[in-house]
Amino acid sequence: MGSGGKRALGQLQPVIGRLRGALQDETAAVPVEAPPGSVRDPSSKAQHIEVCLHEDVEYRKTSGFERFDFLNEACADLSLGHLDLAIRFAGRQLQVPLMIGPMTGGTPRALEINRLLAGAAQRFGLAMGVGSQRVAIERAELEPYFRVRDVAPDILLFANIGAAQLARGWGAAEAIRAVRMIGADALFVHINPLQEAIQGGDRDFRHFALRLTTLCRDLRSEGVPVYAREIGFGLSAVAASRLADCGVDGLDCAGAGGTSWAKVEAFCARTPERRALGQRFGEWGIPTSESIRLVRSVAASIPLIASGGLRSGLDLAKALALGADVGAMARPMLLAAARGEAALHAFVESVITDLRVAMFAAGAASVAELRGRLVPAFPSA
Repeated sequence: MGSGGKRALGQLQPVIGRLRGALQDETAAVPVEAPPGSVRDPSSKAQHIEVCLHEDVEYRKTSGFERFDFLNEACADLSLGHLDLAIRFAGRQLQVPLMIGPMTGGTPRALEINRLLAGAAQRFGLAMGVGSQRVAIERAELEPYFRVRDVAPDILLFANIGAAQLARGWGAAEAIRAVRMIGADALFVHINPLQEAIQGGDRDFRHFALRLTTLCRDLRSEGVPVYAREIGFGLSAVAASRLADCGVDGLDCAGAGGTSWAKVEAFCARTPERRALGQRFGEWGIPTSESIRLVRSVAASIPLIASGGLRSGLDLAKALALGADVGAMARPMLLAAARGEAALHAFVESVITDLRVAMFAAGAASVAELRGRLVPAFPSA
């Protein structure tokens, strides 16, 4: 870590102790449901954080990683301390194939969380994405609440805009503004029609694919990779094929098994009808392990992030073995950060330890050697 990153990390101590009360303050006056296409209120982001910290928003079904086991390789000619966890991804070097997934931004407390997370990414050589920057594109005074580059000068950082905004006419100008706003290396375009339908937000996604194709072409000339990501309901083979045809540089399959955004929106709902709608769709989604397989069936070589229900380094190892290039975690990072910097760093260290031990026991000297080493899970008693 550079000296600038170390100085910035020193400023991040004990912001989380004030987080819960501050989040309650930010969500105390929550606006009524806005019509589609209106300016998004940042207090909804604060409410999402509060719900994810305190409510039961996990899927009942799993991400499916328990359906697979590694074969134990007792005679591998390896040293635990000399395994290669580093990879090249999106034009940058990662020390570990792990990303802190996009979550939040746009409020003072969201910034504190993101700066804490970015500090961990800097320390351990991880990638990171910020939450949707729509609010800051629409309200320039909120731009500072997304900036973390001073804390993490060396990380692979993703900006983030929504598919619904592309469908409504956003293009290269807004995307480049999002990238430059935070000094990002790449751009996520998040695709969340089900979440929008439940929350009563943007519901017209027509022309999205055409505009995504144009965006990919325009940003390629600017040297900015574009990655399309689901937000937790999973990518099907059809969706992955269509997105690849649009010219995206990579995908995040973001499957089911972790946080259910239908359940999050049910807790955030302003009316009983919206709450019930979210509850009915609480288990909708393709499990992450299956989504990885579906994406790889139609896009064998496209750079792929797997997120949704990764809770340990062993889950990460299985996602990599199934075909992902990088694994991402969001809510587990948030919950760890809510206990402070030390707890967050301890959690990241445990994930890395799990991954290293899994590679060692499976006979994989590098991340690439994990691929194809899974078998159907052995029966248990």
